[in-house]
Amino acid sequence: MRILISGASVAGPVLAYWLNRYGFAVTVVERAPALRKAGGHAIDLFRPAMDIIDKMGLIEPVQARKTGTEWLSFRAGNSAHLHELEVGRLMRVVSDRHVEIMRDDLGEILYDSTRHDVEYLFGDSIAAMDENADGIDVTFEQGPARRFDLVIGADGLHSNVRRLVFGAESRFSTWIGAYLAVMSIPNYLGLRDRMDGITGVNRMVGVYGGARMDDARAVFLFRPAAELDYHHRDVDRQKELLRQQFAGLGWEVPRLLGEELDRASTFYFDSITQLRMDTWSRGRVSLVGDAGYCPGPAVGGSTSLAVVGAYVLAGELAETRGDHTRAFPAYEREIGDYVRRSRTFAVGAAKRLIPDTRLGLWGLVQGVRLINHVPTPIARALAGFGGGGLRLHDEITVKYYPQATAMKSAAAPDGERPPPPLPV
Repeated sequence: MRILISGASVAGPVLAYWLNRYGFAVTVVERAPALRKAGGHAIDLFRPAMDIIDKMGLIEPVQARKTGTEWLSFRAGNSAHLHELEVGRLMRVVSDRHVEIMRDDLGEILYDSTRHDVEYLFGDSIAAMDENADGIDVTFEQGPARRFDLVIGADGLHSNVRRLVFGAESRFSTWIGAYLAVMSIPNYLGLRDRMDGITGVNRMVGVYGGARMDDARAVFLFRPAAELDYHHRDVDRQKELLRQQFAGLGWEVPRLLGEELDRASTFYFDSITQLRMDTWSRGRVSLVGDAGYCPGPAVGGSTSLAVVGAYVLAGELAETRGDHTRAFPAYEREIGDYVRRSRTFAVGAAKRLIPDTRLGLWGLVQGVRLINHVPTPIARALAGFGGGGLRLHDEITVKYYPQATAMKSAAAPDGERPPPPLPV
């Protein structure tokens, strides 16, 4: 059975890994000419995603490339007083198993684990799809047309597959009140094990380095009064808006928005947007990760959700021997609660991370003091981190998929034996 995956960032390679292990013939198409190394930013993997990474035999390389951030420090407003938070204490409140890693590093690890067993088509993209009773005829922008049994969109928030099958992104996207910008800069502050920054009402800036990074990242989060008017490819306009939103904020902000922004080697700017779809499957096409259910970049744990979603989708396809009419609905049922809870959490996280009043800013400072000085079990209870709070990832139970048997007839190419069972 031939399955085409669009997107080679995180969800795509995770899905490709498991589908290959279950005996499916997998092709991944990626618009970029090579594996993306665009600077990227730090992302978090929480317990359910870490457990899946462990099952893939990748826990050691992931741990080896963790950012090594041990401290968060920030100023409230333009005060000179520095508030510090030990990352380990925060993470023990949030999750029992966690790692922070640069997105590019994670993508490279996942690609290396699949590139010898999965066909990758770089520098190409899906132009059109024609579904019929026997499969999907896919027209590519560059390469020759081919037929696949299923197509999976793992191509991110601005998914091309979703647009082709479900329609314009505007039908499903909901702005949750904030924007995110990230740029690569020289590590002139000499940061290795900490993020340093400043937080004001409706805006915050942080700069961090990493144990394996020669440069640094500057991160901007802000909440304007209304949605901004710009085109997603108009970088000059995005930089202009960033300067407007952070005017008057002290610390290193004037330099960051001056010479560093002008010469930044990479720059990313986007709204913090949720995708809210009633279903992310139609016919022989389904979506995974941000392409189908992005809870909100930087605030919703979208990377962990993408890893879990890819694992579940592959497992359901294996259990049904590739019968998408049963596998896709089962996949949506299994991942649905995690998606809904992540959406709810993301809306609250955006408000907590970027306070919209001075009282909210004061509350943020008090929360840092609470985590610093109260034992972790008490901090979890006092801060309301149980239930639908910050520990939502650790509260997710992921279905176990025993290796399907007799996959040869349903999935493995003729003449090939299905892979051996995975160890439990």
